[in-house]
Amino acid sequence: MDTQNIVTQAVLSVMGGKMSFCKFLSANDTGKTGGHQAGIYMSKPSVPIIFNRYFTKGENHDRWVNIAWQDGSITNTRFIYYGQGTRNEYRITNFGRDFEFLRPEYTGSLFVLVKYTEEDYRAFILDNADLIDQFLDAFGMSPAQTNRLIEMGMMTLEAREKVAIDRFISSLNKKFPETRVMAAMARQIQGEVYNHEEYIKINPDRKLVDWTDEEYRLFKAVEHAFEWPVIANGFTSIDEFIKVANALLNRRKSRAGKSLEHHLAALFSGNDISYESQVVTEGNKTPDFIFPSGFSYHDPSFLTAKLTFLAAKTTCKDRWRQILNEADRLKNETKYLCTLQQGISSNQMEEMAAEKVCLVVPKPYITTYPKEWQNHIWSLGKFIDYVREKELI
Repeated sequence: MDTQNIVTQAVLSVMGGKMSFCKFLSANDTGKTGGHQAGIYMSKPSVPIIFNRYFTKGENHDRWVNIAWQDGSITNTRFIYYGQGTRNEYRITNFGRDFEFLRPEYTGSLFVLVKYTEEDYRAFILDNADLIDQFLDAFGMSPAQTNRLIEMGMMTLEAREKVAIDRFISSLNKKFPETRVMAAMARQIQGEVYNHEEYIKINPDRKLVDWTDEEYRLFKAVEHAFEWPVIANGFTSIDEFIKVANALLNRRKSRAGKSLEHHLAALFSGNDISYESQVVTEGNKTPDFIFPSGFSYHDPSFLTAKLTFLAAKTTCKDRWRQILNEADRLKNETKYLCTLQQGISSNQMEEMAAEKVCLVVPKPYITTYPKEWQNHIWSLGKFIDYVREKELI
């Protein structure tokens, strides 16, 4: 297991376990001092992870558990309370002959213990300063806040997001995920980490921005995981370099275009709006969204006034004219175009208005457009309300 993956697995284990604890290994723990005590000393605040009660002096108490370590080994290990004589302490002992992680050179490493069941545990030894910092940062802890149980509430949102992204990457089977999968996972991660599912209905503009931002971070992480090893190995020719570079650029362009469509579809479904995507219209054209359905569009008896057409383009500065002939039945009606582009010229806004094209833009982006045209631009929330009202006609 590579060092970066060890941190990810440690954080995931803490998140998936019933109880967790961490401490820096002392010289006494690793036997560097040559003292007679054996095993890892456990402080009083950590006792609940090894025993279900505290003991009083007079007798020793112990129990045996299985601990799975980061290198794949499993030890049958003893939790013990020493209460006889002058001793009054809790320790973890019996790691087996030639156990890797309690040698003197591991003094100062961070020991992480995770409880899954009464008999099954998992443990990690982080022996690198960067790895230790990453683990502690994930839970918002300082070095002074170790040697105690880990409180999940201390975990930062950024750390939760990173763990969720790393978990997704680990689940991939050496195949770059399709755009639809990537978009769905971005929505899932954004919902799990930052919540605010209510924004789907009460603030769809904010939700669209949140989802697209999340997917961008997810895509960059997946791309790095898949492509960086190739780039780091270098290229034997310029042609080989150009081939890889073009493949990466084409994937980015394809993802950006489809991503917006997927997130818009999720918002329409979340608002109980009837729609159909990629409906085949005249001339075998496929507009991005027809409301309420393709069947209604092709039904001559269905009122044209109840139909709505929405195109989705991440950027639209030079591409908005492509939508003008995608739905001939609605050529005399207003055509709606949702974009994430922030700002275009007044001249182009005027040309759009002349062709009866209405921009639909996330509300926070409207202020980036020419001031004299801002009142002509619809927010996504306004568009959803409009389509919903049309359904009631």
